Amino acid sequence: MLSFDNTANAFSGKTDSDLRRSYWLFKLVSNTGLVNFGRSFTDFAIKAHLPIRPFIKATIFKQFCGGENMDECLKTVETLGKYNIGSILDYSVEGKESEGDFDHTANEIIETLELAAKAPHIPFGVFKPTGIGRMDVMEKVSSGIALTNTEQQAWQNMKNRVDNICRAAFENNVRVLIDAEESWTQIAVDALVRDMMEKYNKEKAIIYNTAQMYRTDRLMYMENLLKDARQKHYFIGIKLVRGAYMEKERERASKMGYPSPINATKADTDKEYNTVLEFCVTHLDKISICAGSHNEDSAILLVNLMKQNNILSNHSHIWFSQLLGMSDHISYNLSKAGYNVAKYVPYGPVKNVLPYLIRRAQENTSVKGQTGRELNLLIKEKQRRKAVKKTT
Repeated sequence: MLSFDNTANAFSGKTDSDLRRSYWLFKLVSNTGLVNFGRSFTDFAIKAHLPIRPFIKATIFKQFCGGENMDECLKTVETLGKYNIGSILDYSVEGKESEGDFDHTANEIIETLELAAKAPHIPFGVFKPTGIGRMDVMEKVSSGIALTNTEQQAWQNMKNRVDNICRAAFENNVRVLIDAEESWTQIAVDALVRDMMEKYNKEKAIIYNTAQMYRTDRLMYMENLLKDARQKHYFIGIKLVRGAYMEKERERASKMGYPSPINATKADTDKEYNTVLEFCVTHLDKISICAGSHNEDSAILLVNLMKQNNILSNHSHIWFSQLLGMSDHISYNLSKAGYNVAKYVPYGPVKNVLPYLIRRAQENTSVKGQTGRELNLLIKEKQRRKAVKKTT
């Protein structure tokens, strides 16, 4: 029977030194005050040109990122591959706003797809829509507001970049995950990704959209998408996540006076996630899933659904995914049991991925139980190794 308590499997890819570093990092991010101070200090240090880059790269960067460029990521890809865990190279540079920056990011993503075509342990590419186009324009398109001539050109440029990336994925036979955005821009993203599915998913799922299950409307979205796919003869790729913008979503809804699009409780979100998971497995002839979750119950549910429906553990339509540096007890134990698993491997220059790293630290602090689970498992493995050394 599958168990996530096997720390020998969970940390088989970590040296004793790696374990110590991970332990102290999670110990630090368990302290909200330290995380907030670290964010402020890091912002100050970068602006003051203090030499903190080597420290960041050797600690939090090493825990959560694969490297500063694709070449540096190859060691991580190889290490994960030894345990039959795939890597999803995620160019995690954020906050860029010029058309030139968007073009550069799009070209970088295409290069990851070309690399994935030659690398057996890179099963997916990935990109974030706001990394290749203007958020304000996506918001206007989602709201049905008329665009200025300049905005129309910016929107067309973004659509061209998305199409170029999706075509590269299709030509290289590499699946690509398209990350979700805030609800007020997601309407435009959903429509654009649906068009890409219809264009490139005629034979199988290459293009994957992302559904954030803390939203109240995503089951309806999936039902409508399946109906459209059956009518227009294309396949659906979907990554299921719980969501990343809850506080921002609720605050905006309250401020602007519209009903919150977010489920009222975590229990509601968990129920929604599991309901859509079951929906996808029921329609596996048409839907391919990447279950992006650090929730043990949802992982076990998917495993059980596969068994109940006599679905092979390595079925090509079902993947499990977690972030690099987190929930190794899920990733490594699933992989050991023969399931398809891939880690998100963020990369980019240290300075440019700092927003991502800070968000990881804040999420570990705010998600109930996440840091505690990580720490307890690390302590358990340290004790296990110590006991083994005593008997040898």
